Amino acid sequence: MARSLIWMQGSSDPGWACSDCAWKFPIPTLLTSEEARRAYDRLASNEFRKHVCESEAVKIESKPSDEPTFADRASKLIKVGYKPKDAAELIMQEILLEKGGDPKIREKAQVDAEDFLLKVRKGLI
Repeated sequence: MARSLIWMQGSSDPGWACSDCAWKFPIPTLLTSEEARRAYDRLASNEFRKHVCESEAVKIESKPSDEPTFADRASKLIKVGYKPKDAAELIMQEILLEKGGDPKIREKAQVDAEDFLLKVRKGLI
């Protein structure tokens, strides 16, 4: 069944919500005029279309990726003569160029690089 935007009235904070997950767009307290209510409805509808249900997010995160891992990519550079630290830095830069400058992607690449270098130091890679 497809998810839908539903009105939640009985709770302590009424507003629009998702029929499939806990996403909610609460109604502002100072919403009095009819024009403001219509604007709220439009905003809620727009935000609802953009949100990802928790069940969908789990499916997206658990979906196996065809892309090589950070460690796989860095290991290839090490095999052709790069130092681990240089390989990790190059792979981070590649990822940022491929995926854009999104802060979440930058943070994940940094964590992956640190994890990779730690494993190299421990001799696990």
